[in-house]
Amino acid sequence: MAPDPWLLMYDSTCHIAQEIAEKIQERNRCQRNGENSTKLNVTIRSLLQNLKVKIDQLKDLLLRAISTRQITQLEGDRRQNLVDDLLTRQRQLQASYKNDGTEPDVIRSSLMTGGVKRGVTNPWLLEETEETSGLGFGEIRQQQQRIIQEQDAGLDALSSVLSRQKQMGQEIGNELEEQNEIIDDLTNLVANTDDKLRSQTRHVKMVDKKSTSCGMLVVIVLLLITIAVVAVWPTH
Repeated sequence: MAPDPWLLMYDSTCHIAQEIAEKIQERNRCQRNGENSTKLNVTIRSLLQNLKVKIDQLKDLLLRAISTRQITQLEGDRRQNLVDDLLTRQRQLQASYKNDGTEPDVIRSSLMTGGVKRGVTNPWLLEETEETSGLGFGEIRQQQQRIIQEQDAGLDALSSVLSRQKQMGQEIGNELEEQNEIIDDLTNLVANTDDKLRSQTRHVKMVDKKSTSCGMLVVIVLLLITIAVVAVWPTH
């Protein structure tokens, strides 16, 4: 199965964000040592611009995928959260880039949580969690990838459950259709039997009426014969 282009672009964008954070740390170290950081500033500005372009592309691709139903609503929400996290990190990196000379520990905190800029708290994020405290950028990236993999596994399991439920629903629907056909056949059979019963009942009544008429006719004939015999019998 081919990798999802959106996820590949997301990984690439996260790599750019990580590279920017490392470049900012390197620039600040150069400034503290009195070294020239002009080249690093140019590189950071270029990377920040590239990061913005990548995030815009991710948003456009996500909107198109959701509108054309290429992904589920649940997956769309998950990816939107990932884009929101990237946007927050972009703002943090932009603020850290403008904050020349910040100490390494403060820069790291700023990159992770929104941090501190000359005593002003960044309102975008809460403080760094215990899970990420003390971790390097590579370790944090691995942790993010592990979380994404766990989420993907959960989505795959949910998709499997939904697929089974859909199959069960289709089987139940087919069974109901078969039962309805059987009921229709029984209804037709009962109707035909009722018609035949009515027809036979009418036939029996007609036969009974004809039998009664024939009996009366025989009695009349016998009576006439008796009268004729008496009339012609000689009297003494």
